[in-house]
Amino acid sequence: MTEVRVPTLGESVTEATVATWFKKPGDAVAIDEMLCELETDKVTVEVPAPAAGVLGEIVAAEGDTVGVDALLAMITAGEGAAPAPAAAAAPVAAAPAAGGGDAVDVMVPTLGESVTEATVSTWFKAVGDTVAQDEMLCELETDKVSVEVPAPAAGVLSEIIAPEGTTVDASAKLAVIGGASASAAAAPAAAPAAAAAPAGSADVENAPSANKLMAEKGIDAASVTGTGRDGRIMKEDVLKAALAPAAPAAAAPAPAAAPRAPVAADDAAREERVKMTKMRQTIARRLKDSQNTAAMLTTYNEVDMTEVMALRSQYKDQFEKKHGVRLGFMSFFTKACVHALKEVPEVNAEIDGTDIVYKNYVHMGVAAGTPQGLVVPVIRDADAMSFADIEKAISEKGKRARDGKLSMAEMQGGTFTISNGGVYGSLMSSPILNPPQSGILGMHKIQDRPMAINGQVVIRPMMYLALSYDHRIVDGKGAVTFLVRVKEALEDPRRLLMDL
Repeated sequence: MTEVRVPTLGESVTEATVATWFKKPGDAVAIDEMLCELETDKVTVEVPAPAAGVLGEIVAAEGDTVGVDALLAMITAGEGAAPAPAAAAAPVAAAPAAGGGDAVDVMVPTLGESVTEATVSTWFKAVGDTVAQDEMLCELETDKVSVEVPAPAAGVLSEIIAPEGTTVDASAKLAVIGGASASAAAAPAAAPAAAAAPAGSADVENAPSANKLMAEKGIDAASVTGTGRDGRIMKEDVLKAALAPAAPAAAAPAPAAAPRAPVAADDAAREERVKMTKMRQTIARRLKDSQNTAAMLTTYNEVDMTEVMALRSQYKDQFEKKHGVRLGFMSFFTKACVHALKEVPEVNAEIDGTDIVYKNYVHMGVAAGTPQGLVVPVIRDADAMSFADIEKAISEKGKRARDGKLSMAEMQGGTFTISNGGVYGSLMSSPILNPPQSGILGMHKIQDRPMAINGQVVIRPMMYLALSYDHRIVDGKGAVTFLVRVKEALEDPRRLLMDL
């Protein structure tokens, strides 16, 4: 007998509501087949079967609230034959192939928490090509990361169902591999089972918490757009409908869809139109949302980089020899920000409804430009790291970002962000907040400028600093104090060692 338990729900999420059971006691289930769907206050989580067999007792019924690792149901030993919906969803998987084996469906892999769709960006193989097991077949692009799809079995790529440019959901079939072994075909064949119900079916039940919230607020379900499975209305959908009037919500996409002004024919012939990538669309949406939801303000200062540059120059060779990584400026700025955040904790906090959540840790986001767009990998527990640990983490995350290998988990949970526009030559800019964070520091180009020092005009390497902050939670005094503490720590790095 196998236990079905609540999986990890995500950072800071401790409980969930059982929204829907897709199986009932006595039903045969295949391994990895979706059994039920849990709803947290942030995302929807699907629970797959940990083993094949027969679904026995359901311990947590629909509507029950359960904690992490709570017992949901039991699976008893049995044949675990694939149920009818799975067979109907993937008839190709059972068809014999020319190579003498079965056909194996290539399915969209797990895309990450809260990611429901992706775009097929590149196929590395063509129909008729021979593929080895685990060989990369194609690459998918989500709004956060690129996901490579390996071959689930060896064989011949017999059909491509989703060509390049196609947008697919999390349970879609991408292709079919013929001539594979029957054992390899078993697991992929069960994958589409969770999507067997037709989209827009009238039998789709809304999440219990959504029904309760609609009843409390007097909201008609017809006025709410569901984002759950098969259009199911989730709790967050009701919250969005309650917070935003219907007319503005409908008009929200208008700026992006507004027609262009007429263009002369000879100009149009010299233009190139390229569809925005999922990542670029998300960047655009999130940055605009940040401006719309936060009371964003920016304060500026400048820092004399003389001492940091001298310290770096003196010890960079020894540092690299001992730690195997170059000593850059980012570790100094990270340390300086951690130091300042201790004194001004609201810059490291976030707003949750009518509460302010103060973080007694620093997960530092480090904005990085990539060919696909801006990403912000997170250095977790940066407040407990040494200069060497910070430099190693930044180097490793930066490389993974450029290669498109960052996972969703590596870009979640940041409490404060540093953005270095100086590497591109920026002298001054106002960075935009990375929600739900309340602060972001903008670094800029180091430039020699004449400065008045003790009544003397001297040339010093200066950098402008910009702190953008959410004025709803951070007052002007706190923002200015934070930036002054960063400036002081960088102009006299010994303060960092003495925690002054």
